[in-house]
Formats: sequence, C-alpha cells, structure tokens
Amino acid sequence: MSNVYEERATMIAAGELQEFVPFGRDHCKNHPNAVNLQLRQLQPASELWSSDGAAGLVGSLREVTLHEKQRESWQLRKGTGGDIEEVEFEEELYVAGNMVIWTRGSKNQASYVYKAFTVDSPVLQAVWCNFSVPQNKEMETEIIETVCIVQNTCVNIHSVNGKDFISPLPFQVASVWPSKFGLLFERSNPGTDVTQSPPREPLPTVFSMLHPLDEIAPVCKSAGLFEALRVQYVSDSTLKIVFISCEPSIVMTYDTVQNVHTIWALREVKPEEQAVVLKYPDQIGTPQNMAVNSSLTAHLRNVSKDSPAASPFQNYSSLHSQGRTTSSPGLHSRSHSPAISNMAALSRSHSPAIGVPSFSGVQRFNMSYTPSPKRYSTSHSPNSTFNDSLLANEAEPIAPRLCIDHLWTETVSNHRERNCQATKAFITSDLCEQKFLCFLVESQHQLRCVKFLESNDLSQLIFLSVTTISARDAAPIEGIDAMLVLEVNGSLVLYTGVARVGKVFIPGLPAPSLNRSTPMPRPSTPLDSISTPARPVSRHAHHLDEVVMLSPVPELRGSTKFNESSLIEDCTVQPFGTYVHAMRDPVHNRVTLEMNNGSLLRISIPEIANSELVRKCLLAIKYILPKEIAVKVLIKWYNIHNAPGGPSCHSEWNVFVTCLMTLMGYSTDRLGWTRNLDLEGSLSPVIAPKKARPSEMGSDDDWEYLLGSEYNRQVDSHLLASALNLDSVEPLPPNEELSSQLSLDHSAPLFCHIPAVFYVLHLVYEELKLDNLMRDGTRSLVILLLQMARDLQFEEYIDFYWRDYPSIFKTSKQSCIIDQAQIGHMNQPSFFTVEPPCVFQWLSCCLKGGGVLPFPYLPGICERTKLVVLSFALYILGDDNAVSSDVSKYLVKISAGQKKQVNEQDSKRMSMIKPCVLNSSIAEKLVIWLTNTGFTLKDLESVPFGAALPIRDAIYQCRKQPSSDWSEAVCLLIGRQDLTKQAHEVTLAKGKATIGQMITSDMPPANEAEEEDDGMNDMNQEVMSLIWSKDLRVQEVRRLLQSALSVRVNVVHLPEFNDHEYIEEKENKLLQLCQRTMSLPVGRGMFTLFSYHPVPTEPLPVPKLNLTGRAPPRNTTVDLNSGNIDVPPNMASWSSFHNGVAAGLKIAPASQIDSAWIAYNKPKNAELANEYAGFLMALGLNGHLTKLATLNIHDYLTKGHEMTSIGLLLGVSAAKLGTMDMSITRLLSIHIPALLPPTSTELDVPHNVQVAAVVGIGLVYQGTSHRHNAEVLLAEIGRPPGPEMEYCTDRESYSLAAGLALGMVCLGHGSNLIGMSDLNVPEQLYQYMVGGHRRSQAGINREKHKSPSYQIKEGDTINVDVTCPGATLALAMIYLKTNNRSIADWLRAPDTMFLLDFIKPEFLLLRTLARCLIMWEEILPNAQWINSNVPQIIRENSVSLQSQEVSASEDLNMETLAQAHIYIIAGACMAVGFRFAGTANSDAFNCLYKFARNFMQCLPASTAVIMGHYNLETCLSIVLLSLSMVMAGSGNLKVLQLCRFMHKKTGGELNYGFHMAHHMALGLLFLGGGRYTLSTSNSAIAALLCALYPHFPSHSTDNRYHLQALRHLYVLAAEPRLLVPVDVDTSTPCYALLEVTYKGSQWYEETTVELMAPTLLPELDLLKQIKVKGPRYWELTIDLNKGTQHLQSILSRDGILYVKLRAGKVSYKEDPTGWQSLLAQTVNHRSPEVRGFKPEAIKTFTSDAALVSFAECFCKPAKNLAHKQDVLSLFTSILYECVTQENPEILPTYMAIDQAVRRLERKEMSETFELWQIKLVLEFSSSKILQERLKQTPGEGLLMNSEFLPVMKCSSDNTLDQWLYAYGDVLKSYLTGQPYEEAHMNMLACFLVYHSIPTRGKIVGVGMEGATSFSDLLKFTRLGVPLHFWNKTKVPVCYQSVLKSLVFWPRPRSTDSCSVAVLALPGLLANLSKSQLIPSQTTIYLGNCLNSSSMIGTLSENRIQRHHTCLRLFQLEVSREVVSDFWA
Repeated sequence: MSNVYEERATMIAAGELQEFVPFGRDHCKNHPNAVNLQLRQLQPASELWSSDGAAGLVGSLREVTLHEKQRESWQLRKGTGGDIEEVEFEEELYVAGNMVIWTRGSKNQASYVYKAFTVDSPVLQAVWCNFSVPQNKEMETEIIETVCIVQNTCVNIHSVNGKDFISPLPFQVASVWPSKFGLLFERSNPGTDVTQSPPREPLPTVFSMLHPLDEIAPVCKSAGLFEALRVQYVSDSTLKIVFISCEPSIVMTYDTVQNVHTIWALREVKPEEQAVVLKYPDQIGTPQNMAVNSSLTAHLRNVSKDSPAASPFQNYSSLHSQGRTTSSPGLHSRSHSPAISNMAALSRSHSPAIGVPSFSGVQRFNMSYTPSPKRYSTSHSPNSTFNDSLLANEAEPIAPRLCIDHLWTETVSNHRERNCQATKAFITSDLCEQKFLCFLVESQHQLRCVKFLESNDLSQLIFLSVTTISARDAAPIEGIDAMLVLEVNGSLVLYTGVARVGKVFIPGLPAPSLNRSTPMPRPSTPLDSISTPARPVSRHAHHLDEVVMLSPVPELRGSTKFNESSLIEDCTVQPFGTYVHAMRDPVHNRVTLEMNNGSLLRISIPEIANSELVRKCLLAIKYILPKEIAVKVLIKWYNIHNAPGGPSCHSEWNVFVTCLMTLMGYSTDRLGWTRNLDLEGSLSPVIAPKKARPSEMGSDDDWEYLLGSEYNRQVDSHLLASALNLDSVEPLPPNEELSSQLSLDHSAPLFCHIPAVFYVLHLVYEELKLDNLMRDGTRSLVILLLQMARDLQFEEYIDFYWRDYPSIFKTSKQSCIIDQAQIGHMNQPSFFTVEPPCVFQWLSCCLKGGGVLPFPYLPGICERTKLVVLSFALYILGDDNAVSSDVSKYLVKISAGQKKQVNEQDSKRMSMIKPCVLNSSIAEKLVIWLTNTGFTLKDLESVPFGAALPIRDAIYQCRKQPSSDWSEAVCLLIGRQDLTKQAHEVTLAKGKATIGQMITSDMPPANEAEEEDDGMNDMNQEVMSLIWSKDLRVQEVRRLLQSALSVRVNVVHLPEFNDHEYIEEKENKLLQLCQRTMSLPVGRGMFTLFSYHPVPTEPLPVPKLNLTGRAPPRNTTVDLNSGNIDVPPNMASWSSFHNGVAAGLKIAPASQIDSAWIAYNKPKNAELANEYAGFLMALGLNGHLTKLATLNIHDYLTKGHEMTSIGLLLGVSAAKLGTMDMSITRLLSIHIPALLPPTSTELDVPHNVQVAAVVGIGLVYQGTSHRHNAEVLLAEIGRPPGPEMEYCTDRESYSLAAGLALGMVCLGHGSNLIGMSDLNVPEQLYQYMVGGHRRSQAGINREKHKSPSYQIKEGDTINVDVTCPGATLALAMIYLKTNNRSIADWLRAPDTMFLLDFIKPEFLLLRTLARCLIMWEEILPNAQWINSNVPQIIRENSVSLQSQEVSASEDLNMETLAQAHIYIIAGACMAVGFRFAGTANSDAFNCLYKFARNFMQCLPASTAVIMGHYNLETCLSIVLLSLSMVMAGSGNLKVLQLCRFMHKKTGGELNYGFHMAHHMALGLLFLGGGRYTLSTSNSAIAALLCALYPHFPSHSTDNRYHLQALRHLYVLAAEPRLLVPVDVDTSTPCYALLEVTYKGSQWYEETTVELMAPTLLPELDLLKQIKVKGPRYWELTIDLNKGTQHLQSILSRDGILYVKLRAGKVSYKEDPTGWQSLLAQTVNHRSPEVRGFKPEAIKTFTSDAALVSFAECFCKPAKNLAHKQDVLSLFTSILYECVTQENPEILPTYMAIDQAVRRLERKEMSETFELWQIKLVLEFSSSKILQERLKQTPGEGLLMNSEFLPVMKCSSDNTLDQWLYAYGDVLKSYLTGQPYEEAHMNMLACFLVYHSIPTRGKIVGVGMEGATSFSDLLKFTRLGVPLHFWNKTKVPVCYQSVLKSLVFWPRPRSTDSCSVAVLALPGLLANLSKSQLIPSQTTIYLGNCLNSSSMIGTLSENRIQRHHTCLRLFQLEVSREVVSDFWA
C-alpha cells in the first residue's frame, strides 16, 4: 500500500480556472480624463485598448505614448479592514496613464471601485503604504492606511479617511518601496558617477519618509556589531534594492559589482547613532565631504520647505485648498519649479554626458537658498563647532530616521555569472511554520531559498542554510503555507518550504509535453550543473538588468515581458501550444498564471482540509510530531486529499482516517470498519489500487457494507424497529483471511509516535465535546480512538470511550496485535497519563469542591477547553488569579519536548481551593475576561448546557447589577441592550469623527411651512413635552422671544390728533416696541442653545429681525424708515450682531462642520455683515472656530470691519479658553497698544475692538497667573486719557474690560499670586476703587503718556468713576471663594453719611457683590442674611421696600440712603443668585422671589420718587436675573410669569437695556430648551460676571460702560445636566425613576432623593451615585466615585441614558400610578382548562422572535395533541418562567434537560453526553457557591427554577434505580469483569456515569471477593454511590432516591411550585404501593387526592390545600418508621 502512495500521490488538482482581467482596466475606459475624451471623439471606445490601429493617432495626441497599453500595471493584495471582518476579499491597485484605481471584490461580492485618483502627470508607480503616527507619550501609534502615487516631481499620498498630502521629490526616483515604518525611496541611476577631479563622497542613494509631512531623510547603515557606533549614510550606488518586507522588517539588496544578494534588518535609528551621523556626516575627511553632505541636506530641506505640504496653513488635511488643487501636484510643483530644475542640473552633473563642472558651482547654487527654520525634529543635533565655522550659513544635516543592519550575504561562487540579480523575492513558510526568504534569479532559472528563524528574544533574525530549486518562476501561496514553482520544463509544482509536495494539475489546461524529470532541491552548491545552458541567457543580461532597474513597478517584471521570445528560443527544451510562462499576484491561495499567448488565468490552490474536524486533528498531529515527520505527514495527506477527482467533502474524514492509519502501520484493507470507510466515499485510485469494476447486478460485498454501516446501527436502536418487533440483523462474520490476527507495520513513519498521536487526538476529542456543533465529529473520532486504545491495550481509555458511546461497542471489536518488543520501540511521551483526561469529570470535581489536577491542553488548538476550565476555576473555585497569573495551576501545556518531572510536581500540586462566597466582582471579572478573549453569545450557544450554566449564571448576575462604564462587548455578552447602545455611543464619540445627530427626533410643528422661521423650530419637542407635560409654557416662551413677525402697534386715534400726528404717534410707539424687539435675540440664543445639528450642504438659517409693525384694524404696515420721526443711525447694528450670535449658538458642539462650511455661510449682502460677525463669535463659544483656517481668520481681520473683529477676537479667545495659545495671543496683541513694543507702528484700532481684545487676553490666560499680562492689565485699568485726542470716549468699558481680564488671569489665586508680590495687585486695585493720587506709570508704555490728552484734564488723581467697577470686580475674581476677610472688609459698604456721599450707589452694588463672592461660604439663602449686608445707618433711617410714605429728615440725605439701600439689597440678591446658580434651591428661590415682588410693588408707590424709577428698574432687573440664575433650565412657572409681566411693559423708563435683562432672565430660565443649566465653578462665575454685569445699555448702540458682545459669555458657564431616559426598544424618550445619592457635606449628611427623569441633575461633584430604579426598568448604577467622565460624556451627548423596560411592565407615561401590569392581565387563575398565561400574550412581554415562535408552536393546545397536554403545560410554564424572570436564554437548557430525562426514561440513550450535562447542572445547583448566595439573598439570584431541577433529578434517579432493581446482576457482572448482555450496555453506561462509579481496574483493589449478594457489593461505599437506607436490605433500591427527594423537599411556597411538585407524584404511587413501605390506605388516599385535583387542574383553595396535604403526608410517612401511629 505504501509503495502505491510513493508512486501515485504526486498530482494535485487545482481549483477552478478563471480568466483574469484587471478590474481597473475596464473602469479606466469610462474614466473622463483628457486622453479618453479626445480619443473617444475620434474612435469607438471598444477599439481604444484593443487595436494597435490607433497608434498613429494616439501618437499625435499630447501625453499619449505608443506604449499606452504597456504602461498599465497592477498589484493585488489580501483585503484588510473591510466592512465585515470575516469576509475575505481581494484588493487591486491598477495604474494606467495618470490614473490609479483601487478596487475591492470577493467571492460573494462583485468587484467595485473603492477609490480612484487622477493626477496631473503620468504615474510612475503606486503602492499601498501604512504610516504609523505616534499618538501620545505611551508610545501608542495610530496606523494611517494610504495609497502613495509617485510622479516625476512629487509623490501624492492619499489616506483612507480622506486626507491628502503632496511631497515634492528632491531627486529622480528609481523606485519606491513601502516598509514597516513608511516609504523608502531609491534615488535614480546614481551608478554612473564618474571619478571626478576633486575626490568627494557620493550622495546617499536610499531615503525614507516616515510621515507624509516629514522631510525625506537619508537612510543610514551601521557598520556591524563590533565596531560600535560606526554609522554612515547608504550611499553605495552599486546596491540595488530587490525586495522589502514589513513583517519581519528586512531589506534585500543586490550588489551589481560583486553580484551577491545581501539581507539587512530595517529599524528606526537610535538617538546615539543619529548624533554620530550628524556630527560626522560621513567618514570624516576633507572639507568637501562636509560640503557635499550639507549641500544635499540644504537642497533637500529647501525643496521640501518650499512645498505647500509643509506650510503651516495646510494643516494635516488640505481642507482649505479647495477644488482639484488637493490632488493635483502640477500646481504645486510649478510653484517651486526652479528648485527642481536646479536639482535636475545637479543630478545631471553626475552623468558623463554633460561633463563634470567643478563642484564649487553646485555648492554655490546650494548657498543661494535661504534655509527656512526646521519644522520639527525628533532629536536635536548636538552643536558641533567646526560644522558651524565651516558652513556658517548652511542648515545642519538632515537627521536619518531609519537604519539598516547587515544580516546575511550569500556566498560568492568561483564563476558566478555577471548578471544574477533577483527579479522577484518573497517570504514563505512551510507547513510547520519554518520561514524561508526565497528569491528568483531568473537569468539562471534558480529559486534560492534561505531558511531563517527569530532569536529567542525575538530581537534578531538568524539566517541558516540556502537551498536551490530549479525554477523559471515562483509565487508564495500564503493560505496553505506553500509556494507554487514553475519548473524549467513548464510544469507547476507545489512546494512547502523546500519540500516538494507534488505537481499541480490544472483542469482545462494541457499539461506541458516535456519528458524530463525535475531535479530535486538540494543544498546550495556552485551552479554548474544547471540543466539550461547559461551562456545564451547571459547574452541578454546587460540590457535585461537595465530594464529591471528602470521598470517603475517591481511587480511588472519587465525582463520577461521585454524579451520573452528570445529567452525561450535559447532554451534547449521547447514546449509547444499554450503554456504557463510566468506567475503573478498571489493572494491567499489564489494566483494568476501568465500564458505565453498573453492571456491571464487565475487559479486557486486547494486548502489543506475543508472539514473542521480534520483541520483540528491535523493541527494536533503537527503540534506534537517532530517537524520533519510532521511535514512528511502533511504532504502525504495533502496529496491524497487533493488528488484529481478526489473525495467529496463529506467523505474527507474517511480519507483522513485511512491515510493516518496507513501512516501508523495499519493495513486498512483488512480492518473491518476502515474497509467499510474505503467503500463509503468515492475514493481516488490513490487510496487503494484500482479495483475490478463491479457488475451491475451488485454483490455480497454490498450487503455486508450495508450491515456494517452506521445507518444500520441507527435503525437497530430506532423506535420503529422496536415497535415492529424487528430482529436486529447482525453483520456477517468476517472472512477467514481477515479474522486472522492483524499486525502493524512497524516500519511505517508514524509507528513509533502512535501513543503521542493517540493522546493529542484524545485531547482534541475532549475539546470537541465542548462544542455542540461538532457532535458528529466526536462520534467519528471516538471510533478511531477506540481502535488505537484497543491495540495499545489502554484499558482505562477503552472503558472511558465505552461509557461515552456505549452503542459503538456493539459493532467494532476487531483489534490488531502489536508486538511487545515493538511497543518498546515506541516513544512513550512524558505527558501521557494512564487515567484518560475528561473535561466533564474535571468540571464535576470543581463543582463538588474537590481538588483538581491541572488539565492538559494544546495551545492554539484546545482553546475552548482552556476557556471553560479557567471559567470554572475563576467562578466556582473563586480563584481571582486563575485567568491572570495562575493559569498553570489549572492547565498544563502539552509540548513535544516535555520532561518527565513536570508531571510529578503537578500531582503534588493539586489545587485545593475552598470555594469562596461568590460576590458580584468575580462574576464581573469572569464576564470581562470572556469578552477580552473574544467570547460572544454565539460561542456560548454552542457550549453544552451543563458546562455553560455557570457562565450563564455569571452573566445573569452581571445583568442584574451591571456597571455603567463597561465596554460595548461586555454589555452585549450580558444581554443588556440599553447598556450596549450606551457603550456604542461612547465608542463612537471616542472615534475621530465627532458624533453627528443624536436621537433628537426633531419634530417641527405641522404649520412650519406657512410660518416665518423664528429660529426656534429645531428644539427637541419630544423631550420638552416630557419635562413640561402639563401646560404650554414652551409655546409661550417661543411667542415671547420670536422677533421675525411684525409687532402689533396699537395707538388710539384721539380726536385732537391730525393724521400726520397720528402716524408720528404710531411710529414713536413702534420705536418703543423696537427697543424690545432688538433686545430679544440675546434671550433667544439662551433658549435655543446647542439645539441644532446643521446640514453641511446648507447654510445656517438665521431668523429675520423684523422692525416693522402692523396697526389694527386694517393691519397696515408701520415702518421707521418713512422719515416722519428721527431714528438713531445704526440703531439695529448691535441687535443684528446679537441675532447672528443667537443663530450660531444653536449649533451643537458635537456637530460636524468645517472651515469650508463657515466660509460658505458668509453673506454676499454687506448689510448682513454684522450678523455674520455675531455668527463667528457664536462659533467660538461652541468650540467650532478652532476649525477655521488661520488664513481665513487673518482675511476677516484685514477687512477692518469693527463688528467682525469683535466677534472673531472674542470667539477665538473663548475657543482657546485658558490655553495660553501663542498664535491667538499674537492675534490679540496687535489690537492692544499696551501689549505692543514701544517702537511699534501706531495702529488705528477701534475702541470697541480694543475692549474685545483685552477681554480675549483674559479668556486665553484664564487662571494662569501670567505675570506680564497681569502687569499690563493692572496698568490698563487706570490708563489715563491721551495722548492727544486718543482714548477720550467710552473709557469706562475699557477700564472694566481690563479689570475683568485681570480677574480672569488671576482667577481664584488670591494671596498665592506667584511672582507678583512686587506688583502689589490688591493695594493697587484698592486705590483704583477708592481713589487717590496716581502712581507713576510703570512699564513699557510710559513714553506714550508724556503728551497729555487735549480733551480731558484729570490731573494726578485717579478718576474713580472710570476705574472703580473694573477694580472691584478684579478683586472679587482674584479672591473668589477664598473667604479672605481682610480683603472683604475693604469692600464693606461705608456706614457714615459722609462716606456714603462719596460713592455712587451703583458701586455699592458691585462692592456688596464682590464682598459676598469672596466670602462665598457665608452666603445664605434667606432675607435675614440679605438685609445683614445693609449698614446700620441705612437700615435705621432709610425707606424700607414695603413702606408707602417717606419720613423726612434734615441731617440725612434720604435720597442717598434710599438708593444705597436698594442697590446693596440688589447686590446681595445677585450674590445669592451666583451662589445657588443652577441648583433650583427652594430657599434661594423663595427669598429672591419675595424681593422681586417687593421691588415690583415699589415701582408704582410714592417712595419710587426718592429711590428713582431708573434705579428701581435696574434693581428689579438684577433680582429677576438672579432668580433666573437659581432656576436656570428649570422653566419655573412663577419666574416665567414675572418675565412675561416685564415683557408687556414698554415705554417710560423701560429702555433697551432693561428689556435685554428681562429677556436674558427668560432665556436663562429655559436655557438650552431645559437641557442646560449654570455651573458654579470659578470659570463659570467669571463668565457670568462678564455676561450679567449689572449696568445695562441705555440704547441699542450704547457700549459706554460695558461692551454688549460680552453679554453672550454666559455660554462658558452653561453645562448640560439634563438626563433623558430613552427606551432602547422604541428609541423614544420616556420617564424613569432615578435615585440620586448626594455625598455628605458640612451642610448635610449623605442623602438619597428620588427624581423622575428627564430631570436636571445637581452639580456632578456633589453626587455619589445615580441609579435607575426598578421595578419597571432594568436597574443601572452610575458610580461617580470612579470619576464623573462617564456621566459627563452621557450628558454632553444630549443626556441620553438608554433604559430597558422589564418584561410585562408598562411605561410611566401610559400608566402613571402603576396599577396596570401585564402579569395581572395574562395570568388567569379562573379558567379550568389552561394553567398559566395565554401564548398570545407573549408579545406584550418580549419582542424576541424566537420566543414568540416557541409560544406559537409548542404552547398552543391542539386537538391532535390532547395526549401531550402535560408536555404543553410544562412548556407553557417554562416559557412563563423564562419571560417573567427575563432570562430567555435559559429556555433551551430547560428543554434540553426535559428531553434528556424523557429519553432516559424511555431507555433510548445511545450516548451518555446529555447525562453528563444533567449531572453538571444538578451539581451546580447544589454547589456551595449557590447555597451561600441563597443564604445571603433568599429567593433571589437563581438562574433556574428551584422546583424544576428536583423533579428532573427525581425522575432520573427513579429511572436508574428501577433499572438497578431489575438488572443489578448486570452491574455486578461489569464490576467483577464477567460477560453480560449487550442489550443493557446503554443503561449500564448511564448508571455508571450518573453515579460516577470508578472503572473496573480501580474497584479490583477494593476486595469484593467475599461479596455474595448485591447488597454486600453496595456496602463498599468507596464506589461513591449515594447510600441512604442500605442497612435496611428489605428496602428496594428503586425507591431510595424518590424517597430522598421527597423527604428533603422544601415546604412549597406557592401554588405554582406546589403543582409542579405534585407532577412528580403520580409516577411514583404505583410503585410505592408494591413496596409495602407505607400502608396501602395511604397510597389510596394520595391517589384520590391527586385524581380529584385532576393533575394540573383548577387550583381552588380546597385543592391547593389537598396538594399541600399530599406532600406533607409523603414527608411524614417516609420520615416515620411506625406508620400506624400516624393513622391512629
């Protein structure tokens, strides 16, 4: 037989043959590039590529060459990173002309164009390249996948995610190679350098580029290990790169002089090597060396610097070079063409044709460049002095980034041919993972294979022997670890490594008709005996070499194309017809064959195995055998499996068995069962010699085959056979010749490895047992294992397999004799154990809490074994380290070279771990570990139910109490869709692209089309309708804040008015109303804050600011432009600005917008410039302005539009808050004269722009205590007027801005102002506040102040009216929350009349506010505290807010006192607003509301005259704002009423500023549509002080005291705190109950409150945890002790928290009271015929399609299923249990247990697999771990119903006990080794497995000799059988387990459990009466009880009682030995 193998098995059938056409070619034809368009006008498209007739025509066209067709090239690779990871696809990169086309396609999907690129000049080469970009300091890198397109002058790099880069090339490139680190460039043809008169070093030839924005740097090489740090550039022009590999990172070069190949390792350069190269840029020699080197670097640097790619504006992605410029290098290359042409001159100067100019000219040309500063350098070059002196104006040399180390050079033979450069090289590995670098020397028809391996520490490669194979071409077949070789005679041969596998037969292709055999591979020798004559070949060698080098694409392999005919003619052997002449594009297991007629054919080489079972067995055998033998075995198998006309897929296993057994020495022909295998499949002639063709009539063999077949065995055990009383037909007795003793051939290759092979196959068998999908595989494998165990006489194993598959033993009994002497020759592996490893036994020991030995496993093959074993170790044994460090305690790796001692240590080290109490952390740890190993729910479904139960239990525990910050995969595994979706959103947000629109189901109102856009259509109506569900307050707010509709002008036409006066009156009234309309946008911006995600293709809708009116009754239009009244100029300019800000603030920070979109929104209309200015400021506030290109920012600023400058400066500053960004600082400094040097040009900067710039400095440097800025700002507060006419108007706003900015810079730093003590900041500010003599002006600007102001004369005193507000607020911000009493006392209101007269009442407000902010902790929310701020003199003498009349006094100025009083009260109220901002604190609200009402009552009273209406309105506005700050975002109704009342008042004292304040209060109240509220952080308070500064503009253009633009800075204080529960199933917002726990503080203990979400949360740092409470939704806890980032990320993404409704529950919206429950509706106790719920109701509980179908199919009663009523009832109750407990995944387990027990009862178990699972389930349910958990939480935490399992256990015990009672002698025969009937085999095996009875060998030692009866036998408790009543031998065995389960039955807790328990009784009653264990009357009584209650009939109270009685009777009867006492 083996001889037959050797001769025949050498032909391999390849897969299907397909014609190959590159997909890109077809796409190119239709591509609209210039060439095609011109051609298409002249010639039909079909002929463009096919005929050569168009050649003349094509030649006449520009850019088209005669070789158009030959300019195409392509390469293929295996697809990476597709949409679906499992799908394997191919990618093609096709190049033709100016186009590069990247396509993808797979077996199942047609090819499609993935990306197409068109460039301006012909493409020389295109390659895929991955760049790795370092992300952070932890050395993490991000891989950027790109396509690099090389043109003559530049390389275009396009990344997959849309970024484009263009790098100019400073030299002609010969070829480009992708490497592990980036691109490598080979400089073109430097080999022609002629020795020049001044000797000099050659220029480098190899360069690298590690990132598209990096410079092209030379590559250096280290000289060797022993010459430390001798590094130099790679400048040897004779070295040509032949091949580069990424993994491992190596380069192969060819030396054209020495004619040898060399391999180098490519790595990143070390810093010390870099330093060496930079110091001595080559071997140190003449100065010319230096000059050359630096000239090159200067040149390189300049070219790359001039390139746009490196310009600062083209930042990473060229977003701003719009249109085609991104991908057209032509524009860029033209921009620096001088550089390129000079470089061309430089490279030409090396070629002999032009002559050699002196080098100084070149050097001078280099000097003419001005080197621009370096962009960045990873390593700084050391300063070298002679470098600097020699080349003073040269740039330093470019630091090399990569280095190559020499690894191997091939040996030089004596007469090596001159041209033997490799034309192709690749890395391949053989079937045993040995790696080879193969390179094809085509000129000599040789494939040289260099074997290499990695050193142990993986740091270096070691190259070993070289083997030469005669070949014309070769290609690696990665998919099967082989390579395809095209031999010289034209035949294709498959090799694995250097071992020949066999010839490849290609169906449909004629075999080459050559009659010469191929020489076998041999070790490398001088190559004189090659079969083809080398002379004629070398004749073409010279120009061939040139062709190879000049070919732009290495894969093109120009040599074969160029001169193929002459090459072939020179060969002595001439094949004829079509034949393969080259191979290309190998991908996975496919390769393209180039035929001699030019056609391309694609073939696939077959896989090593198709079935999973064979693949696993092969892996195991390969793993354990020595490599040489393993390769032989695999080659043998491969040949047999893939022979032409080979076996079909289903018989692959039979072929494998036959092959393996033959290799082990079996004669498969003579062994009964393998002979049947031979007949089964359509085997090829390879397996057995050709058999005589059988006659058509059939023969006896057919009958024998049928009898021996698997099918016959199944029929025997089938129900039908027993029902029809068919006799079993035994197979015929074997022939005489076969029955003679069979022996093994001990010369077979695997004979001595049989024990090792047997053991690893046994481990594979154990692995397959853990996979339900491989059940057929285990059945097939066990037959093979059984045969081997028999022959090796492993009795324990034979018994083990028999217990698993008792039915198999009936069929196969044949064994082969192995000579004892030969057994001695076998290698007995050290890891072999006599006891068969059984994974189920191991798990069972674990559950019982016994000690466990480490379980053997094969790494990489038995992964499921490892997973289940470690899961049990972690979860059951509670060993935390099981999955991390202590793996060896539970698993022992099997390896071929293992030493014997290991096992002995293992046996000593039995892990006895006490099961610990399970806490959730172990369940959590297990679930997270499973996820990390890639385990999914799909995998869990295929784990057998017993082994999977603990894992399911852990998942169930985690599902009930999950952590909110688990990853998406963990949430998916535990089955919490709500958390999965939440985690998915988080991962999306972490990704590069910011997340787009959330589930904000924006449902605009129906009448949107008709109505004018009011800017509020995009609010999330769904969420707002949940927050404010009972009224229409949101519509009311929209009505109050809309500014797009004309206002109603209602003026009564009095008789004394003539028409003209009436019109004037109407227009005056409109002017008053317009004051209100113009103030609305600020409030609207607050209301719509961050509510909109714009569409990038549409401009942002900005609502109109409508300043016209409509006069009733005719609705006539009233307009201000009629000229009847005087209207202030530019009245609407600032309101337009505010309107623009409001529109821009709608854009959510998470929106996807870019620079182009911002510019796209720029209005064409100049009138809208103010709006656009506001829009820019808004973009800064929401963080989008950082995306605006710097170029555009400068562009806007140079326009000189005042508003645009203000908006832009404030916007960019807000976007860069606290970053100290230098570029923004420069931008701002230009606009602040004080920050410019004294000599700088005077710039005419508008005053308001200066104010904005000063505040911008404060924002950018917020909280940094930057000394210089603080010093300048301190001086600016008191900046005097002048020089000359400058700085005379609106000085107050500038001084205030400087004060606010200073406060921001030193925010909260108080006394810790580091390095500013000499500035005396607080003293200086105090002086500014109270006045005094001006100090001498320090600092840089003192010169400017010499010439005084021509307009204002202030003298030497400080003007307090200007400086006081800024200084006061600066003090407040610097000492914010510091509780510094001494500073606070400075700010106390004066308490004498004299001092009060010196201070403006308004300033008292600021002082009071500032003092309270400093004494933050003392602010209390009550009227008493507010009044305590008023000095005593005012309290005693002033008018109170409530008093109606004024008391006169001569001494005191009552007006001063009254005004001081109300301003101090207002300041204290404002402080309360700041302290409790965003808290909705009820005390603060009540207190402020009371004061607001008091002020409103004062307005009409007589006291208002003294206080002043203006002052009262100011104070009222301030109190209203404070009230809104406290209630921000809450939409409080009372505050809304106040705001609405103020909105209706127009005219009188109510000017523009007051309206603005009222509408800001309204906006704050509904901030962000209720999603946002205010923070009380330091930064937020600073922003609010700027925005709510308590002095309001008197008219719409008033910026005198405070710049209006600052009103929008409230955005910096707004934070999202609305939590919106969203139902994960319906994706709609819903109500959910939250439990919010506060941390303890000095004011209160740790407190828990319940809130109904959607709700605004308190500030996050006050909270400990947030929990979604049951019972309606699944619980979910967010623990804030771990940090607030997770919750913040949820809140920032619209606050969406996904929740899942529990089964049978109704949402709060549908059922607010909680009285409706689906459980109440569905469980019907009254209908007598059905117990449980109707299956139709299932849909209300679950949307799971599988469960609904289950209810339909298995739970509906039908007429034909009347006899199955109990089954239906059981299924219904199981379904009910699963759905209500919400563990539907356990339904299949319930079903499987029930089916298995029923099979056992029917005695139909042919394998004991299911019994093992039941055993594991029962052991788990009684394990200590569950008992402990039940103690902690009684009645909870059980995965399976507590009543179901005892019933199942009871039935199993009963069945086996009955069998034992009837056939005890069978067990005795087994235990004593006597023969027994085969009919009882199955039940005997079940009994042994179920009761864990040891094998016969172990029992022999117990000493059973004296045992006469079975009861004696059973006394030996060492068998482990549970013995209850063994001493009472009269008790029959069959009842013991039944009685045991009833005696220890728990008292039934419920009707359900009771009825389930009673289910178990009827089957027992009949047997119990026979036993006479209890009196017959008891039995009769019990029977009556049961019959009357009709099994599971209606459960009336009476019957429930009876059921209880039944069970109690049982318990009593059995527990009492004397029954009669009970009856008496």
